[in-house]
Amino acid sequence: MFCFADQLALQDLGHGIKLRVLGAAENLNVLHWNLDDKAVIDTHHHPQEQFGYLISGGFEVTIGDQTATLKAGDSYFIPPNIPHRFVAIGETEAIDVFSPKRELTYQPIAK
Repeated sequence: MFCFADQLALQDLGHGIKLRVLGAAENLNVLHWNLDDKAVIDTHHHPQEQFGYLISGGFEVTIGDQTATLKAGDSYFIPPNIPHRFVAIGETEAIDVFSPKRELTYQPIAK
């Protein structure tokens, strides 16, 4: 029921992308991202709905056939199975929520 920052592992996925799993409940989980300027989370899709909120920095986000530039304070909703891609604009920090819970099988990103 509680997540303490000093007890959450930071995963370095490489290429300027770091991930911290904030926690999970029965039907959702929450991730905290830190991305270096111009870091890319390449096009992918998954069966979960996704909500994201930018704490700082920005993203150029493509969801399906729509692209937008988001800044701190902006958010995004991604429907299930829709391809999406992120490019960080500046040092970027964001929170993602997935429902239902997404299996966390993140591996270092190879380019």
